[in-house]
Amino acid sequence: MKEVFDNEMKLEFISKSSNEAFARLSVAAFASQLDPTIEELADIKTAVSEAVTNSIIHGYDKKQGIVKIVSRLKGNEIIIEISDKGKGIENVDVAKEPLYTTKPNLERSGMGFTIMESFMDKMEVESIIGLGTKVTMSKIIKPKIEEDEEEFKMLTTNS
Repeated sequence: MKEVFDNEMKLEFISKSSNEAFARLSVAAFASQLDPTIEELADIKTAVSEAVTNSIIHGYDKKQGIVKIVSRLKGNEIIIEISDKGKGIENVDVAKEPLYTTKPNLERSGMGFTIMESFMDKMEVESIIGLGTKVTMSKIIKPKIEEDEEEFKMLTTNS
């Protein structure tokens, strides 16, 4: 049975680093329907930047290809899939280790997957050598009422 979503956006662009900001802003604009806080929006933008940059730098490795983004809304959750048809990742578990990089000559930290995992609620990586990689991330946006109640509790317990 096919999962039903409240809304969906699909985006494809050429694997040029100049498109990374476009991707980040497009997903942020789509996510804004859930009325996220500035911090939640910043988390989403950062995670998208990392995933798109990985596709461009590592997936296509100076070759041109297509990066695809599918963003879906379901309730108060955004699910983002970023995929490429690049060279793939040999060992996803090793690639997810902090500071691991296949490009030590670049001024990159090897923290992409770690950053994605810390800024999003869930992150999965699927990759097949020679066929590409898909990163699926999701974040639950807290309803404003909950946030107001939490803030009120903090204010009243500290006084």
